Amino acid sequence: KGDLSMKKNIVRFLLTFLFGWIGSVIINHSNLRPEGYKCRTGAYFWLAPLTFGIYPTVASICNISFTDGEKNIGYKTKN
Repeated sequence: KGDLSMKKNIVRFLLTFLFGWIGSVIINHSNLRPEGYKCRTGAYFWLAPLTFGIYPTVASICNISFTDGEKNIGYKTKN
């Protein structure tokens, strides 16, 4: 299970790093979305130009070490 989780983290990283908010939409509508979380598509869309690309870069890098139950700037918990 840990190996599959790491593979999903790498795929999520590549999607958000290479495609930004479009990658976020793909994550939210596929089995790549972590259970109980939702990728912050709006943040990727709006904060990218406002932060000169810093937010999506940092959020994408955080996808590599994503673990269920921990905070991650690229995700919010689903209510």
